[in-house]
Amino acid sequence: MIKNQDIMLFPGNLNGEIKAPPSKSLSHRAIICASLSKGKSVIKNIIYSEDITATINALELIGAKFEKTNDSLTVYGVKKIKTPAQDVDCNESGSTLRFLIPLFSLSDKEVIFTGKKSLISRPQSIYQEIFDNDGNIFTINNNRITIKGSVKARTYTLKGNVSSQFFSGLMFALPLLEEDSTIYIDGLLESKSYIDLTIAILEEYGIKIVELEHGYFIEGNQSYEAYNYTVEGDYSQASFFLVGGAISGLVNVTDLLHDSKQGDIAIIEFLKQMKSKVIYMENGYITDFSEMYGTTIDLADCPDLGPIITLLACLSEGKSRIINISRLRLKESDRVKSTVSTLKALGANIKSTKNEIVVIGKSSLSGGVTVDSFNDHRIAMMVSIAALKCEKEVILTNVNAVSKSYPNFLKDYKSLGGKYETIKD
Repeated sequence: MIKNQDIMLFPGNLNGEIKAPPSKSLSHRAIICASLSKGKSVIKNIIYSEDITATINALELIGAKFEKTNDSLTVYGVKKIKTPAQDVDCNESGSTLRFLIPLFSLSDKEVIFTGKKSLISRPQSIYQEIFDNDGNIFTINNNRITIKGSVKARTYTLKGNVSSQFFSGLMFALPLLEEDSTIYIDGLLESKSYIDLTIAILEEYGIKIVELEHGYFIEGNQSYEAYNYTVEGDYSQASFFLVGGAISGLVNVTDLLHDSKQGDIAIIEFLKQMKSKVIYMENGYITDFSEMYGTTIDLADCPDLGPIITLLACLSEGKSRIINISRLRLKESDRVKSTVSTLKALGANIKSTKNEIVVIGKSSLSGGVTVDSFNDHRIAMMVSIAALKCEKEVILTNVNAVSKSYPNFLKDYKSLGGKYETIKD
């Protein structure tokens, strides 16, 4: 998408049908597994968003080969992980960075990771402690992370309230070591659904992870096996249009599995909890405008739903509490701050404390203001949906942030009747 694109969004309704874009979380995982498999794998139903492109570019540096078509990716995996000949640019993709640090460490040589400042500044203390404990190098300076030395086959203990990406990163690498490893969980595990996704994809590619009562056992000396995989639709991205239908019309989102392991499938239960009209279809859902009511929403296992579920609360009668929000502060933006300040500017009755967002719902928002995306794709998409229920138009700056995860967002928005005009390229 064009850089620094600003648009004017108009009030209105969404009506029609779209296909959910492919899951970004599953795409990352499948691409990594295929790249570690000897031979050829084909990944179907894929979109080359900025995050997915960052993962592909990084894996090319260790020897994987890729052939792209419009919606499929052929992957020729590596026999051995080679040391990248240049810095690994992860752009702004947390999954790329945290999934690949342990994996690339297996080269046992110096590897330098770079990316947007907002990415490198995210907490990395878990890997810092792991590398320090093993006598390896892990340093962060000048917007670069430098590692040297391989992760070890051993027992790990990770706090349950850290990003699941650290668990997944170890799970990609540890099966390739000769000895067995165990990861124990200290405290209550949050975002377990993302770890379940990793384990499920690993199994498709021949890697076994055994879940224990308080952790995971990872047998060593395993090997990845080539596998043809079709990526299912993404509940995280679909949530914006599911909410759009609930607040302003009737929207049918297809290509969503009812038994998906994605944590963001929680959007369906949240909508029902708030008395939204949700119709189950054979391959997705229809949401229809109805009166909704405030409730308490727990984001511990689905933090990416934070912005859009908060908007839904702003347009639901009564009081809502959005709890377990700490992980929202560590995303592309501080999503507590960006979500609350943006919705307040649009006219919502909203405030935040350290641990929760509190909303008193309204039937509509006022609009008539200019708001920024904070260079955060989920804020840009939230504002686009919020504008439907504003009394006046809304100017959104830097809407191009949606390219990070959903390059076709505005195309789908327009196809459903969403109205906007580009005011600056």
